[in-house]
Amino acid sequence: MFIFDDNKLQSMKQILLIILIITLSFVLVSINAQQLSTKSEKALKLYELALNQMQMKDYGATIKILNNAVKTDSSFTEAWLLMADAADMAGNYQLSAKACNAAIKYGGTQYKIVYLFAAQANYRIGNYATAIDMAEKYIEAKSYSKNQLTEANKVIEYAKFAMEAIKHPVKFNPVPLGDSINTKYDEYWPCITGDDSTLFFTRRIPRTKEHERFRDTVQEDIFVSNLNKNGWGKARGISINTENNEGAQTITADGQQMFFTACDRADGYGKCDIYYCKKEGNNWSTPQNLGNIVNSGYSETQPSVSSDGRTLYFASNRPGGKGKQDIWVTYLDSSNQWTKPVNLGDSINTNDMEESPFIHADNTTLYFSSKGWPGLGASDIFISRKKKDGWSSPKNLGYPINTYNNEVGLIVNAAGDKAYYTSDQDSGMKKNIYSFALSENTIKPGKTLYFKGKVYDAVTGKPLGANFELTDLAFKTVVSKNISNTITGEFLVCLPSGKDYGLNINKNEYLFYSENFTLSDTISTNKPVIKNIPLQPIQKGKGVVLKNIFFTTASYELNEKSSVELMQLVNFLKQHNTLKIEVRGHTDDTGDAIANITLSENRAKAVTDFLTTHGIDISRVKYKGFGETMPIATNKTPEGRAQNRRTEFVIIE
Repeated sequence: MFIFDDNKLQSMKQILLIILIITLSFVLVSINAQQLSTKSEKALKLYELALNQMQMKDYGATIKILNNAVKTDSSFTEAWLLMADAADMAGNYQLSAKACNAAIKYGGTQYKIVYLFAAQANYRIGNYATAIDMAEKYIEAKSYSKNQLTEANKVIEYAKFAMEAIKHPVKFNPVPLGDSINTKYDEYWPCITGDDSTLFFTRRIPRTKEHERFRDTVQEDIFVSNLNKNGWGKARGISINTENNEGAQTITADGQQMFFTACDRADGYGKCDIYYCKKEGNNWSTPQNLGNIVNSGYSETQPSVSSDGRTLYFASNRPGGKGKQDIWVTYLDSSNQWTKPVNLGDSINTNDMEESPFIHADNTTLYFSSKGWPGLGASDIFISRKKKDGWSSPKNLGYPINTYNNEVGLIVNAAGDKAYYTSDQDSGMKKNIYSFALSENTIKPGKTLYFKGKVYDAVTGKPLGANFELTDLAFKTVVSKNISNTITGEFLVCLPSGKDYGLNINKNEYLFYSENFTLSDTISTNKPVIKNIPLQPIQKGKGVVLKNIFFTTASYELNEKSSVELMQLVNFLKQHNTLKIEVRGHTDDTGDAIANITLSENRAKAVTDFLTTHGIDISRVKYKGFGETMPIATNKTPEGRAQNRRTEFVIIE
């Protein structure tokens, strides 16, 4: 009941049933017992009918009957109390607060706990001053348990937080996405690709006549819209939609992998499970259940996948959590199997409900909704950032992003400057998707840049499905693995700023491609790298510039960061164990030409020594220094000289 811990408070229903039993006992045996507050036989009969409906959880019928009861006797305190409980169960918090206030007016001194219920109900509808007043009166009555006192103090704390948040609003100007996305139906759960070009969302639509056998008259399907010069194009359903419900989807930054929720399926393990599919050209593969490691006999819903598809956050009411529903995480291991889910712990989860997690492309910033942290009423949206030892304390996104209504399902684009969410603010009960600029630095994610293009055969031009591996050069750890589309060759990789990355693209029977990105914290997220990548088939005379090989200035000492790329070369040579190569060193034209020859040869030798100490036979590797004699760019600019200072290998046999 209400917004706090249901198990800690004696429910109104229990109180009212006790009252009814006492009253009926009085009527039947004429003993001196507590009476209900009405003398109207009609109102009492209606009240008894309402109790029966309440027991059957028909809250609408309960409210309707009780409305007639209080019309008959407006001072019928117990009828108002039961109405407050039924309205709360039905999600009608305005009516619940009204009924609580009426119960206090006619019998507040008799039932002290109604002050606490009134405090909670008024908090839920934004009547913060009244909520505080009711909670303080309940505390003053001194008829509470320890747990009830805790709940009363929570109301006061949260209401004061809400009042302070309203005094300091954040910048917020939500704009509906337009009629190509929003229709007469409900649209919600948006997700967007890393380049902001493709939007997926869930739409609730009427069932067709051939599906009338279903109990529900509506179903959920996943829709997609592409950005064009005029805005968002007309949304269309995707190929995985069925006569059942598909929704609450999430996609990788490249739009190539999708995870979504489906309920009551024959191959499900619980009420709701998470499913997976991947892009195959312009269509999607047949969805697969993630299996009983991730899914359980309970409900797993609202997945959010990291930009590379290797970390999955989701909401679940499975055992082992802290509250009614928690946020969990699972990882894709080295054998591409999902690990046993881990609860995010009490830095994120409370004893109430957490939902709609969203992990940003920076893989550090988590947005989620919660009823358990200080907020403005129902579910509010919070931000938390990953630390070495867990997560930071959640921060409320503030007013008016959050209100006393439910705010859930927020996502943020990879650039970190625009958010999308669902609201019924302008259309009554109908849900639409909105976007707004995310301008407050304290609630913005880290900056990211995306690297986008297509992999193709350098000889034939045929698109290729190739493996991507993105490495944090400082820590020598792989931070992202992915694969380009097997039919179109398209790829998109998100790169959080503030780090140095090495990118390796490889495919069997081809030379690998090497690239590095040095991203400072001040890099503009409006300038993505767009580059098509030709992979060269393995042929004599062809080679690769090793762009992630680094030396100390004017030295042939290998920088520690070079080991990542060198191990890629080691693995390549072990995989293709009949190849022989020549490692070649080059410099720019700075300094003495003869000294540059010596320097470049020593650098080539340093690479060769690394290879041989890691299992590559010396008979397969030669080395040579060319100094400044083979430039590939001008030596008149810093950028050109940097390109000329390079190490490469060439196939010689």
